[in-house]
Amino acid sequence: MHQVEVSEREAEVLAAVGARLSNAQIANRLHISVRTVESHVSSLLRKYGATDRWDLAEQAQRGTPPPGHLAGLPTSRTTFVGRARERDLVIGLLADTRLVTLLGPGGIGKTRLAAAVAEAAGPSFPLGGAFVDLVPVRDGFVERAVAATVGVTERPGQTLADSIAQRLGRGRSLLVLDNCEHLVDAAAEFVERLLSTCPDVTVLVTSRERTGVPGERTVPVEPLPLASDAERLFLDRATAADPDFTAGQAVVAELCGRLDGLPLAIELAAARSASLGVDGLLAALDDGLRVLTGGRGSVERHRSLRAVLDWSHDLLAEDERELFRRLSVFVSGFDLTAVAAVVPGRTGGAVADVLGRLVDKSLVVHQGGTRSRWRLLETVRAFAADRLDASGERAEVQQWHLRWAVAAGAELETRLDGEWRGDFDAVVDDLRAALAAAAPGPEVLPHRLARSLGHLTYARRFLHEAPGHYEEAARRALTPREAARDLRSASDGAHAFIDTGRACDLLLASAEQSRVAGDANAEAITLAFAVTTANRHPAGFTEEVPHERLRELLDRATAVGDHQDRFVAAHLAAANAWNATGEKVTPEPDLVPAAVATARATGDPVLISAGLDGVGITALADGRFREAHRVATERMALLDDMSRDDPYPAPEITDTYHMAATCAVAVGELSAALSVARLAAADDLVGHQSAVAMSALLPALVLLGDLDGVVRDGPVIWDVCERADSPLGWVSPAVASVALAHGLLGHDDEFRLWRDRAEQVAGSARSRYLASFAAFVDARVALHTGRTDDAGVLIERAFADFPRQDWHRAFANAAGAELAVASGLPDAADRLAAASATATENDWAIACLARARGRLDRDADALTAALAAWDRIGARVEHAYTERLIEELDLSTGV
Repeated sequence: MHQVEVSEREAEVLAAVGARLSNAQIANRLHISVRTVESHVSSLLRKYGATDRWDLAEQAQRGTPPPGHLAGLPTSRTTFVGRARERDLVIGLLADTRLVTLLGPGGIGKTRLAAAVAEAAGPSFPLGGAFVDLVPVRDGFVERAVAATVGVTERPGQTLADSIAQRLGRGRSLLVLDNCEHLVDAAAEFVERLLSTCPDVTVLVTSRERTGVPGERTVPVEPLPLASDAERLFLDRATAADPDFTAGQAVVAELCGRLDGLPLAIELAAARSASLGVDGLLAALDDGLRVLTGGRGSVERHRSLRAVLDWSHDLLAEDERELFRRLSVFVSGFDLTAVAAVVPGRTGGAVADVLGRLVDKSLVVHQGGTRSRWRLLETVRAFAADRLDASGERAEVQQWHLRWAVAAGAELETRLDGEWRGDFDAVVDDLRAALAAAAPGPEVLPHRLARSLGHLTYARRFLHEAPGHYEEAARRALTPREAARDLRSASDGAHAFIDTGRACDLLLASAEQSRVAGDANAEAITLAFAVTTANRHPAGFTEEVPHERLRELLDRATAVGDHQDRFVAAHLAAANAWNATGEKVTPEPDLVPAAVATARATGDPVLISAGLDGVGITALADGRFREAHRVATERMALLDDMSRDDPYPAPEITDTYHMAATCAVAVGELSAALSVARLAAADDLVGHQSAVAMSALLPALVLLGDLDGVVRDGPVIWDVCERADSPLGWVSPAVASVALAHGLLGHDDEFRLWRDRAEQVAGSARSRYLASFAAFVDARVALHTGRTDDAGVLIERAFADFPRQDWHRAFANAAGAELAVASGLPDAADRLAAASATATENDWAIACLARARGRLDRDADALTAALAAWDRIGARVEHAYTERLIEELDLSTGV
């Protein structure tokens, strides 16, 4: 990683991106055009190697880390004693072994050794990496913990694992997973997938058991050797506690022997040396060991540690004991506000005083940082949790913990326009734990927390997690009205990653709760939106909803809703327009104006955009592709008014990018399509490895002639399709674009592979999404390779009875007509005439037909016009093909 050099203006733009401002907001603030902002953002994305706008914002907020920087690497306030042999051994292994695991029981010093190794080995990993503490992490959240530390998020069509692999896989990097034992299966699965995806990533694990991942090398972490490191550690910590501490070598050696050389036990004992002296420590330890049973073998090797914890706890003052046991309710670190929450009625100064005393006794670790935080080591926390159970206070303390979590979540929600992610990452494990520990059933505090978690995880781009929290909120809701709102948010969250089938089911569940609540307008709005969703976005459904069922739902919405309410009227008008004919993705033209007018009356940019989509689809159905492109551009202008932190606008945001790019392709405005694709890739909701961004990018790139770029990104779109939560038939043209690139490059096997993949992705929706574009691809490859044996069949497919609204009909017709000319077929002139009738709205098709006619008539002027047209469009491959054709025909064009 190198120091990034940016201009003064780029630095201003970068700071604004880090503040989560939109391009329009940045343009207004800096008094420059939106297009200039887009240019600066694109430049910054390249310079920082950022995956998308969100990634760039994160890097802007963090600053550029130095080479070898490991995010999350713990800093210690004490010296690292001993372990020189183990440290050198592990550093050596990391040079040529991709997975190393430090094995040992709790309290043995695995974390401290791993941190020392990571710090020393950092320069060997130029791209740095991350140190991830898994202690507070629950099963199912390993990837989220890593993602939070690394600073990446998920996007529609891109999992957290993908984002992590992309960030760490850019070069040689190190990932440390600390304390994996309670998540060993999940951690092993994650590590195995990461190592197989990223050949330059090395993983260091600490655990009480091995992961079992192939290629794993284990390094046992033993107790500190006696008569050397154990005594050195004791003396170092005892002197830190009491600078005047003195003790004979023999008695210190005896004490360390009684403590089995366990670093944690030694540190706890040393912290008490100032008050007890070594003789007192030995006496206390003897008393503790007599109480405990069992031998001194490997199973009971923590006998001495338990004894130290017992007598150390017994020596605490009552206020120290109280706070100590109550701190065990926190699964992660905590600040003073959190600490005060579990000892209500105490002043901040009193709480800080007790906490400081526990730090002095090594029972609490001060983590430091820009905002002080503390934590309990996991072994100590387990002991404190036992004390909490024994006290009978657990239920009460968990309730205080829940109240703190609710307040913390609510406070974070007020800061979404500023710097909040680091604070969220620091507490999210406790927010999840507080919710999980709450008694089941409807209750105010768990409901608030679940809803906050839904909002926060969505804003943090843990997209797959967010809907589940909203559904949990619905289960916790005290009233059906609240449950209805929660389920609607869950639906919007599911729609954010294109799972429209699940989104529709959640809408129906929300409508039912509104019915129970007696909220007729909410029921009508939600039912109508479910009808609209099933008609506008059927590709995301495993099975399309029958028209009869949608008619029933719309009849119910019409019957119960107040038509004088602006939002009810808008949703009913939209549903009526989209559901009138029974044909999916096509509204009734005569009903669209009412849908737009009622949407505009609400002033809601989301509803206005949805209404305009009906206008655009109507224009497409009528073959007016340029009008559809104009409408899509108008919808793009509404995006800056839609929040990226609330799931409500998500369906409209993703659809707007998809339609804008597709309509631009449909009229042959390839530079505009590419611009939309780049905006989608930079949007912190979409990201460049999503179905939306890739479906926008690949057709534009292949038509522009960037064949290498399409081939490079091909695996990305296929991975998106394989991992999709729902069918992605509408993405099939993007997959077929990869086939076209391979075909034009002469990669026959790859061409056939990707053509088959396109058919697989299209599935039962082939006629709607792929048929015309597939015909175009096949005709184009036949023309450019000169393989015209099957030209007759390919031409018939290119002139199949495609509907007028088919985006790629003009491409297929034009490609078929040119293939007829190149093959010398007798009906070539008729094919040209037929294709000309469909090409008037598509600049690419017009250029293609101009070349075909020039070829048929050996007309130099026509070929010159075609050459100029390809140049205007920017279609490099077609421009070069035209130049070769002119040479082959031996026509002088004067260019």
